[in-house]
Amino acid sequence: MLKKVFPKIHSEGYKFLAIAIFITIFLYFLSTFLGLIGFVLSVWVYYFFRDPERISINNDNYLTSPADGEVLMVHEVDGPKELGLEGKKFTKISIFMNVFDCHVNRTPCEGKISEIIYKPGKFLNASLDKASEDNERNYYKIINNQGEDVIVVQIAGLIARRIVCESNKDQQLQQGERIGMIRFGSRADVYFENYETLVKVGQKTIAGETLLAKK
Repeated sequence: MLKKVFPKIHSEGYKFLAIAIFITIFLYFLSTFLGLIGFVLSVWVYYFFRDPERISINNDNYLTSPADGEVLMVHEVDGPKELGLEGKKFTKISIFMNVFDCHVNRTPCEGKISEIIYKPGKFLNASLDKASEDNERNYYKIINNQGEDVIVVQIAGLIARRIVCESNKDQQLQQGERIGMIRFGSRADVYFENYETLVKVGQKTIAGETLLAKK
């Protein structure tokens, strides 16, 4: 019960929480009302950086969600040109993370990271499709146990200002394992082949647990 009320937080969150608490104390000396606002802000910062444990299906026949959030788009597209995959067709699922969602991202499948490519860019609203091409983003090319490419893209949003990568090239991942996070509102895209989509636009997802697609 305590873990649900007070979940552990991501290491990226400690400095922001410390700043929020300092501001809260300062505001409290100015005004009780301002102190209350600071306290609410501190609670929000704490929960924004929460990093709960998740239980994945651990099954190569399924892809799990890389992010908590809402499915924005499910469509067929060319692969990311940044990875040299523009000549291949993929199903792409886009998941929008608002400022109240957990922002820790996870791998949708077991496999090995063959490439990680970071691209600087703009900070457009992450719910716009142009964000996939224009915003700051980080690409993970994962080769699953069937030798297929599964791509995860972290995309910074209007408020987000830093993508945190916690994985390395050639790293072997278990399904649902943490790969990084994005500070504040943002988005995650998944590209895959040879799977049947299980989610629809508007559906809520939980990173590492919600089944996105199956063989």
